[in-house]
Amino acid sequence: RCSCRASGGGLVQAGGSLRLSCAASGFTFDGHAIGWFRQAPGKEHGAVSCISTSDGSVYYEDSLKGRFTISRDSAKNTVFLQMNSVIPEDTAVYYCGARANLLGCRRISYIGMEYRGKGTQVTVSS
Repeated sequence: RCSCRASGGGLVQAGGSLRLSCAASGFTFDGHAIGWFRQAPGKEHGAVSCISTSDGSVYYEDSLKGRFTISRDSAKNTVFLQMNSVIPEDTAVYYCGARANLLGCRRISYIGMEYRGKGTQVTVSS
């Protein structure tokens, strides 16, 4: 079964940093767009960031620009989300997913991902 698994979460103080990893299982990220999403308690999954393997274009949710950075290590078939200057509002379960790269990162959504998996909890203390 193909899936994406997020890891690297934990407890961090406000102002600190974390790097999340997304590993593909059963398929390669080549030819896909890979997205990061997060779900805070009582809220829907929201798009955080995305990277397109076809042209390397990236997307960030407006409020996260400048703090979060998405990157990819094709040799390791892994995508990373570097989170800097975290704030308590970043507390959520973070998920990654992938879909065929037909639209790149346009209209990225969690339910639109072909491959998803378990998330990783990020908790930011004030």
